[in-house]
Amino acid sequence: MEFVLLSGGSGKRLWPLSNDSRSKQFLKVLDKDDKLESMVQRVWSQLEKLQLHESTVIATSKSQVDMLHSQLGNHVPLIIEPERRDTFPAIALAATYLYSVKGSSLNEVVGVLPVDPFVELSFFERIKDLEGVLNTSDAEIALMGVNPTFPSEKYGYIVPTQNKLKEYIQVSHFKEKPSVTEAIDLMEKNALWNCGVFAFKLDYIISLLEAQGLPLQYDELAKHYKKLEKTSFDYAVVERAEKIAALPYSGSWKDLGTWNTLTEEMGTNQIGKGVISKDSTNTHIVNELDIPVTVLGIKNAVVAASPDGILVTDKVASPRIKEILKGFDQRPMYEERRWGWYRVLDHSKFEEGNEVLTKRIGVNSGKNLSYQKHYARSEVWTIIKGEGEFALNEEIRNVKPGDVLVIPVEAKHGIKAITDMEFIEVQTGSQLIEEDIVRIFMTWEEVEEHCKPHVK
Repeated sequence: MEFVLLSGGSGKRLWPLSNDSRSKQFLKVLDKDDKLESMVQRVWSQLEKLQLHESTVIATSKSQVDMLHSQLGNHVPLIIEPERRDTFPAIALAATYLYSVKGSSLNEVVGVLPVDPFVELSFFERIKDLEGVLNTSDAEIALMGVNPTFPSEKYGYIVPTQNKLKEYIQVSHFKEKPSVTEAIDLMEKNALWNCGVFAFKLDYIISLLEAQGLPLQYDELAKHYKKLEKTSFDYAVVERAEKIAALPYSGSWKDLGTWNTLTEEMGTNQIGKGVISKDSTNTHIVNELDIPVTVLGIKNAVVAASPDGILVTDKVASPRIKEILKGFDQRPMYEERRWGWYRVLDHSKFEEGNEVLTKRIGVNSGKNLSYQKHYARSEVWTIIKGEGEFALNEEIRNVKPGDVLVIPVEAKHGIKAITDMEFIEVQTGSQLIEEDIVRIFMTWEEVEEHCKPHVK
């Protein structure tokens, strides 16, 4: 059985820690052996414990590649979408990868699940049982649903037919986010929470793509990715399938998609600088800023602070943040990359059309920024921590705290950290955008091969 983890979304319900580049699955707020880990790190370690990681790929967008490499390592296999187009195109691309690149059999069962469920190991053991359901039934799609523990209005429900079988149920229809009264009625009908897990035989999706005249080869489909309908897999495939089976799961399952659910699983009430008074019961601080946050006499609240903003909310009201942020468009002020991280300190635009962007950049020991150049901006780097090697126009020299590095427009440049390094970067130019980065070499070995030591 092959597994596909879907890693997408912007996680606006966990703003200001989550943004377009750092979705909720990457937030390091879960406790693990006196350290903090993210949801994606937790799920990947669970798959490793069950030896399932070797048959797992992660389908994601370009904007999340660096974050996944930073948190899981460069060895994790990724299916990278050329652009964001919802879950149906992502799963279709993953299916062609398994078929044409990995060489999986058309009879192979493929299990698809979100990258960030908060579950026990038994959850993944149960997913493996979907293979048996597809092989012993005539179902086109097999789902896994959670036995509800209370009448929730937040989740979708899988509603069975009257004929309930012992091992699995036959699906009648789906009900999205019902009222409490409707949810009670659904529970009496043995409906299951839809946890976003389903399985199919590879042939089912490949045949679907073939019928639509779409390429079956991974490289070709990636080139024609825009031709795929921008829609969810649920709408494009699941809801149109004639025969669907569902497997009940009775273990613990949570979607940590809002501040009120996430704080229930945090190992501490406080992350970062701050003070919570003793009479501030059931209140959490998550602070990524260098300034302290103090909470006095406030109950059942979350105070979250990051370079992207500050949120103060009652826990029950916290899911409303997504609707409040509609139309609020701001560049991410903090990002993790394959080499480390950066935080935007200031961004100014002037009437004459010039921009100045100031960042604090951290490069992990042994990592490097790509050797690159820009056509629309110059940069000045001031080293404030650590030692490294700096390459400028085919020359490499050692750098240390206090060094100021001037990088003119179109100058080729890169840096490697010998020890954990931090520097302040000031960009000045007419277009301070990602598209103005021309990457020449990605590895430091290539840089060393094409550059010579600086002569004083």
